[in-house]
Amino acid sequence: MEYRSRGYITVDELKSLRLLPPPERLRKGPVVVIECPEEIPCNICVGACPFNAISMEKIYSIPRVDWNKCIGCGVCVAYCPGLAIFVVDASKPGDKAYVTLPYEFLPRPRKNMVADLLGRDGRVLGKGRIVKVWSYRKTWIVTVEVPKELAMEVRSIWIREK
Repeated sequence: MEYRSRGYITVDELKSLRLLPPPERLRKGPVVVIECPEEIPCNICVGACPFNAISMEKIYSIPRVDWNKCIGCGVCVAYCPGLAIFVVDASKPGDKAYVTLPYEFLPRPRKNMVADLLGRDGRVLGKGRIVKVWSYRKTWIVTVEVPKELAMEVRSIWIREK
């Protein structure tokens, strides 16, 4: 795994670590994607999940998701201090998907704003419309509409002030 030296994890690395939901689960509705490959002593996501869908063998184990229990509510996104949890909803017909992600920058995100979609490496991947915004403990949780083919790539947004 080269993510340590590169500074971000790729979809292929997530697949090899079994951190991605199976394609059939993605088609059913929103589901959490935990991009936390490090064995560190943190288990906030386990207690945050109201459906007991996240578990860990030990406090420093990699979090695992029970894809059958997860409903994609996004509570865990708000709790994660590492900003490593996302919700992906690729179940809608058509060419759009929704990605829910943490956002800790200014300006404050607002519904219907258009934002640049950023990949894990910070590159701009396109534009997306913000469809939902809520906050928890000074972290904004933003759901953005993205092209379906980018649902597993978009991991941040950039709102340009006009």
